Amino acid sequence: MIILGIDPGLSLTGWGIIEAVSRDKMHALKYGYIKTSPPATLIERLQAVHDNLQDIIDTYKPEVVAIEEIFFLKAAKSVAAVGQSRGAIVLTVSMNKIPLFEYNPRSVKVALTGYGSADKYQIQHMVKTFLKLKEIPKPDDTADALAMAICHINTIRW
Repeated sequence: MIILGIDPGLSLTGWGIIEAVSRDKMHALKYGYIKTSPPATLIERLQAVHDNLQDIIDTYKPEVVAIEEIFFLKAAKSVAAVGQSRGAIVLTVSMNKIPLFEYNPRSVKVALTGYGSADKYQIQHMVKTFLKLKEIPKPDDTADALAMAICHINTIRW
């Protein structure tokens, strides 16, 4: 199974492609981030998120997408920006007819560490461990996207 994990954001959207044969056999095919800059208009930034995501989908042909639910403890302005980017992402995934699974931060923590209050470093370390990487993926959004994909792998029935 090829899973695309996404950590949505307007300035930075993390993404990661994982190939999994089972919960015990997975590896990262590729990961990175989509960066947009504030001088561009909102429409240009959302278009950039869509275009880059479409290229990723065309290249890796994921069978499912795992995305983070919006977390509302952040400032209202950043929630709105993330929501707009997330909308562009959900639309792109929908247009490609790929099943979309949403996970809240607590579910991701439990799926990766068994502990719902794990901190960011614990999650990043588990991403590195699960995928047998030499170092923790940077920036944090990229590691978070890979965590989304791992969460999906650890949540579904095999």
